[in-house]
Amino acid sequence: MITDIQPSATCWSEYAPLRRVLLCPPQFMRIDEVINHVQTRYIEDGIDTQLALEQHQELIATLQRYHVDVILLEPDRDYPDQVFTRDIGFTIGNHLFVSQMEESIRKGEEQILTRWLTDQQIPYQFIRSGSIEGGDVMIDRDTVWIGDSGRTSRRAMAEIQQELPHMEVLPLSVPVKYLHLDCILNILSPTEALIFPSAFEEEDLQRLASRYELIEVDETEQFTLGTNILSIGNRTILSLPVNPRVNEALRQRGYTVVEVDLSEIIKSGGSFRCSTLPLIRGEE
Repeated sequence: MITDIQPSATCWSEYAPLRRVLLCPPQFMRIDEVINHVQTRYIEDGIDTQLALEQHQELIATLQRYHVDVILLEPDRDYPDQVFTRDIGFTIGNHLFVSQMEESIRKGEEQILTRWLTDQQIPYQFIRSGSIEGGDVMIDRDTVWIGDSGRTSRRAMAEIQQELPHMEVLPLSVPVKYLHLDCILNILSPTEALIFPSAFEEEDLQRLASRYELIEVDETEQFTLGTNILSIGNRTILSLPVNPRVNEALRQRGYTVVEVDLSEIIKSGGSFRCSTLPLIRGEE
């Protein structure tokens, strides 16, 4: 585990070079209680924890090959979804926010994060006025897109806008079945985004289309979390091999696609973005 972490956090986009990121091994990953529509399909089969750990280790190794500092939070058997570190916090600009989790099965994960932040003397602030999870939060320079989902409330959005008056906080409706915004949208660059268009209201779809060239993900690859890629900068993207149409579309647009198998982890409803909490992204 890396311990020489400086007390800083900065992130102004989803696509600038990733420098430092928080993960958590899926040592106690299991489906105790169904909290999303992907888990519904796998509740009977369950999770092969050893395979999930091996796949997670390959993700860590891949990030390190690209010179990303990987910090591992300590897994706790009481939190089966702890692998999805994105949800427990998020970095906007120079502010690191700690989430207020909506699902009871996930409440308490933030305490492990805040202990680590305190130990490392990294400043943070709680969201206190309502529930919010980092999977619903996306930053693109001076714009913060936030999913209005079953996990994130309008009160929390208002608090973020109050804390960051120099930024534009824009809500996007997310049907509850899709869990978080990053399960149906991912911003790839200042001009491009991956999207599952069927999940969006027409007004939101038009608003996104006015800002980005939208690369559409079909229903099959949305279910296997085709939008939930991770950009590590320099037009390089981590993606699942099970989503060949997404990967080909990205390659045709000049992206380097690094395929990493997280097939066991995605059974619990999250993929690359869900499993990574960026602390520092560098300049583009």
